[in-house]
Amino acid sequence: MNTENKVRAGEFLATHARLLERRIAEVRGGRPEAASGVIAALAAHRNPDGGLGHALEPDVRAPESQPLAVDFGLQVLSELVEAVPSIRDEAKEFAAGLLPYLASVAAPDGGLPIVTPSIAAHPRAEHWGAGEFPPGLNPTANIVARLRALGLSSAWLDEADRFCRKEIERALDGEPDAHTAINVLTYLESTDDAELMATFEAKVPELTLFHLYPGAGYGLTPLEFVPSPESPRARLFPREAIEAHLDQLEKEQEADGGWPVGWAPPGPAAELEWRGVITLHAISQLNAYGR
Repeated sequence: MNTENKVRAGEFLATHARLLERRIAEVRGGRPEAASGVIAALAAHRNPDGGLGHALEPDVRAPESQPLAVDFGLQVLSELVEAVPSIRDEAKEFAAGLLPYLASVAAPDGGLPIVTPSIAAHPRAEHWGAGEFPPGLNPTANIVARLRALGLSSAWLDEADRFCRKEIERALDGEPDAHTAINVLTYLESTDDAELMATFEAKVPELTLFHLYPGAGYGLTPLEFVPSPESPRARLFPREAIEAHLDQLEKEQEADGGWPVGWAPPGPAAELEWRGVITLHAISQLNAYGR
């Protein structure tokens, strides 16, 4: 990405992105003192039940708390702590407040649905349907791993841990999709279970909703699994596949400096919000790979 394109991307964030993405961009741009501002922006999405909602994940416009929004928020916190370790205690305190909500919407075996049926009363992307989803590894495994990484514990977390173990064993007998696979890898990386990790990694070539090389239609790519060349997951994919997706990513930048959304969001606000998320992600990945 040349200097002109970097400037245009920065201008897109300044003129189109949410406050949350603009504060994250400050941190990634070398201003660690902005880290508390990221947590404050997340807090604007918090409800009295402790959970997160209000379109933190822009495709679900429900104000009520949703596991999907918690997963989105915990990913932000995880990346924030990695970039600014001194924010860990503040991030841990914020995350601890999520536990009562998560326990309240979990199934008896500890698993979480990705959304609850309450989304049906609000605008949402078509792929979320009526919000009828069973508990699953997506998002339970991501959420458990990130809460554990912050040093949290609870009776529900212990149940959710057992749920993840059981469901990963079941997933090994099927054809997991790429979203589930990212959840499982994130979870297994938090457990130091090398044997189960190696067994699951062997499933990666069989993933559905996945494009090893650029192709038509919706699907995750190796870039969603490998955010930087230093990621231990880089060994899972041919380097030429990653380079091909980086080439494609550079080509996708639009005239206004931002990147497009590859699906139909529920309205113009959601589209702009997602474009801010995706543009920040694109800038970060291209920088990480020296593009």
